[in-house]
Amino acid sequence: MTTDASTARTPAPANATLDAARAKAGTAAAAASARAGSAARAARTAASKPLAYVPGTVTQARIEQVLLALFIAIPFFAVVAAVPVAWGWGLGWHDVVIAFVMYAISGHGITVGFHRYFTHGSFKAPRPVRVALAVAGSLAIEGPVIRWVSDHRRHHAFSDKEGDPHSPWRYGTDAKSLTKGLWHAHIGWLFDIEQTNQERFAPDLLADRDIMRVSNSFRSLTAVSLLLPPLVGFLWSGTWEGALTAFFWGSLVRVSLLHHTTWSINSICHAMGERPFKSRDRAGNVWWLAVISMGESWHNLHHAEPTAARHGVMRGQLDSTARIIWVMEKLHLATEVRWPTRERLDAKLVTAKPATE
Repeated sequence: MTTDASTARTPAPANATLDAARAKAGTAAAAASARAGSAARAARTAASKPLAYVPGTVTQARIEQVLLALFIAIPFFAVVAAVPVAWGWGLGWHDVVIAFVMYAISGHGITVGFHRYFTHGSFKAPRPVRVALAVAGSLAIEGPVIRWVSDHRRHHAFSDKEGDPHSPWRYGTDAKSLTKGLWHAHIGWLFDIEQTNQERFAPDLLADRDIMRVSNSFRSLTAVSLLLPPLVGFLWSGTWEGALTAFFWGSLVRVSLLHHTTWSINSICHAMGERPFKSRDRAGNVWWLAVISMGESWHNLHHAEPTAARHGVMRGQLDSTARIIWVMEKLHLATEVRWPTRERLDAKLVTAKPATE
């Protein structure tokens, strides 16, 4: 009798367990479906806006602003102190070499890599070169590669119009408005807590696992960029003084000079300079920035022909970035390079009005 009763009661718990499992599975499926739907709606909403989100919370964004201010101010004060330091301590040739090499690597990482390759697709490159360019550009400490590219693609989509993240004409065209606009284009825009929609402007990079890893490693690469010069200085000189001077010149001064050179393309090159080529904005050529900007200040041709691998196309226009791409092509490290043709350049020349108008 006991056995029969036990047997009779056995199916009930089993059925209850099965029902509970089904209910749990149904709830999980519903939750997953809701999450997927929410993500899809968020993606659609983000894709419709040039400005996508405030990363994290507003408090986190404010903390990022403070850190950014420190990263701008400390190297800048080093530049201000550079002359008296050079006068008092002297400037050793070790420091010159270290600073020059770091400037060249990180600077061309921006111009060859972040700008002409990742942003505009001026050439194609094999995977190891692609990753190396992303790492080299990150050493400039101008932000993660995906964020940098997203900002710059958005700049071209809305150049000198509403939506451009750093146009100096943002507030108007009179002297007071332009002064305010130049500050915004040079530095002020960096402190906007709202960031460019990466899903809209850089979906190709978000889908690239290697580039995502490099982008997510930006803090570590920042440390490498700052600590590598003093390490080399110490190993080269064998003294802590050599490490300290290498940090001053190769880290602080180098980073600030490169930052302000890059930002000058956003501000100065959109407010002045000759414009021999037709473009839909106010991008101009500023010759005295050409060498330290590695050819980026031939900005008028760039905005007339954004995918061109060479920006300095006229006689005497130095463009070290284009020369490096040329060497990479010869070494088969770059393929399908988009060199500007004479026919396209002639078609874009301004002929009916002065180039400086």
